[in-house]
Amino acid sequence: MTNYIDGFVLPIPRIYLGEYKKSAEKVAEIWKEYGAIAYFEFVGDDLSLEGTKSFVEVIDAKEDEEIIFGWVVFPSKEIRDLANKNVPTDPRMTEIIAPLINTKKLIFDASRMVYGGFKPLVQSNE
Repeated sequence: MTNYIDGFVLPIPRIYLGEYKKSAEKVAEIWKEYGAIAYFEFVGDDLSLEGTKSFVEVIDAKEDEEIIFGWVVFPSKEIRDLANKNVPTDPRMTEIIAPLINTKKLIFDASRMVYGGFKPLVQSNE
């Protein structure tokens, strides 16, 4: 299997988590239209392990923020690259994302998101 993934971690103010979830569900469908085979976002629950640096520390999360960990699975890096080119310019993305970043409440702050693309190393699905 030659899947390629984009992974990300970001903080979301706890009071806006429901609003963020509704937007993320719409965004997931758009990514899938552009070639993603799966889209996942999870909310942090157990975020510390002695002797390691936590996501909370890495993104300097505040007391009132939740940590979102997500990844998007693509069948190849080429399809991912094409999706990363096309998704941001899809007019629906502006409609979905603008209310999250262009308001006084600032639900989503991309400058605090950690992101990367990853090629396979070990894959065990069973």
